[in-house]
Amino acid sequence: MTIRALHVASELYPLLKTGGLADVAGALPSALIERGADVRVLLPGFPAVLAGLGDLQTVAQLGSRFGAPDVTLERGTLPTNGLTVYVISAASLYDRPGNPYLNDEHVPYGDNAQRFALLGWVAAQLAQQLDPTWSPQIVHAHDWHAGLAPAYLKAAEREHGRAPARSVFTIHNLAYQGIFPAHQFGLLGLPHDFFNMRGVEFYGQLSFLKAGLYYSDRITTVSPNYAREIQTLAHGGGLDGLLRHRAHDLSGILNGVDYTVWNPATDALLATHYSASRLAGKLACKEALQKRFGLAPRSDALLFGVVSRLTEQKGLDLLLGAVPEIVKRGGQLVVFGTGDPALETGLKMVAQAHPESVAVELGFDEALAHTIIAGSDVVAVPSRFEPCGLTQLYALAYGSLPLVHSVGGLADTVADASLENLADDLATGFVFERFDPKGLAAAIRRAFALYGRRTEWKATQRRAMREDFGWGASAERYLALYQELV
Repeated sequence: MTIRALHVASELYPLLKTGGLADVAGALPSALIERGADVRVLLPGFPAVLAGLGDLQTVAQLGSRFGAPDVTLERGTLPTNGLTVYVISAASLYDRPGNPYLNDEHVPYGDNAQRFALLGWVAAQLAQQLDPTWSPQIVHAHDWHAGLAPAYLKAAEREHGRAPARSVFTIHNLAYQGIFPAHQFGLLGLPHDFFNMRGVEFYGQLSFLKAGLYYSDRITTVSPNYAREIQTLAHGGGLDGLLRHRAHDLSGILNGVDYTVWNPATDALLATHYSASRLAGKLACKEALQKRFGLAPRSDALLFGVVSRLTEQKGLDLLLGAVPEIVKRGGQLVVFGTGDPALETGLKMVAQAHPESVAVELGFDEALAHTIIAGSDVVAVPSRFEPCGLTQLYALAYGSLPLVHSVGGLADTVADASLENLADDLATGFVFERFDPKGLAAAIRRAFALYGRRTEWKATQRRAMREDFGWGASAERYLALYQELV
């Protein structure tokens, strides 16, 4: 039996990307289709999404919804792979410049509840034959933006006496919960008793994420370790009790890498290609990176790269404190991202103090991200918590050994270059257990020590590059989950 599944997300690579969610939404449907599923995606009609889809056709006129006067559902295809994408055209809600979630002052839009309620509502309508030619058996909602989809499905089940579709809700990051004032509940069109402790109510407010966790048939998150962590008080974001209650419905399925996009042997964004068996091109990538950022052209300098949101979650305050140690040992550091103004300022000041050794650039650009991953010797991901992390998986593929904190998916995917792991041919990076300056400093010292032993360093690079974190195994697990539900 062919499973029909609708993935519901707020962004999708290559149309629109602010983080790893877009990479997952872009790659997982294709991996499922390769395995025989019939998968489509539903997105809000942000300008970049509408501009990037081919042959858009109107599926349904939805009239006035959630404060938007003229809502239309359209269907198109992704030119890169032919994926069918539904898009909600509602100019007054989605046609805004810049970030899809925040205004020019980096403040969330005041109508985000309506903007993303519409996304969940349309998903539930598609499960009820809104498109006469296709309807899903599974609605797979990603993160808080799509969190109301399972709630609208449950409301439809109550109204009609049967579920239009079964639902899966994936937590990509529990820290982002989509919380809104209680008075906005009335705008959502859900049954009044859904605003309840056993429902969408969260400490007197309204939580889209909690809606997804409470009303979905199954919950997944993006690594096995993170699935365990979020059931604890320390990592549960106030929802650990609900997650423990639903532990039998919760599974951790590791995110994957789309190796058609992230492969140093074929990456169209790199000037020089290389592979595990032909590593010479990696040095040219390092030289290009040093030149691009104005660092001293030293092939012997251990070059650390960071491509990240610049936030405390990502542990960059801890890394900032370790910069003097990196510089003192003759290392270099390139940081690329945007985020907390205080962190941006601190990193800029360190770069000004050490212009030949430290470079910081604010912004995001996919091509430059590839350049940094390829040109770095070490990619630092020292996160306080990390549901899965994709950066360390890209780094492994590019032989840029990840330096990570032992949490979430980072702990699931990187093996420390301890003496024991090196002896057993298991090491693929540098892992620190305790989130403190001493723990990070010890990992940095291990990186410099291994870099000094060139034969072992290259062997570790090759081992990292041969790791397989493709979507195959993960897609099989999602497919098994869908079949169990259907």
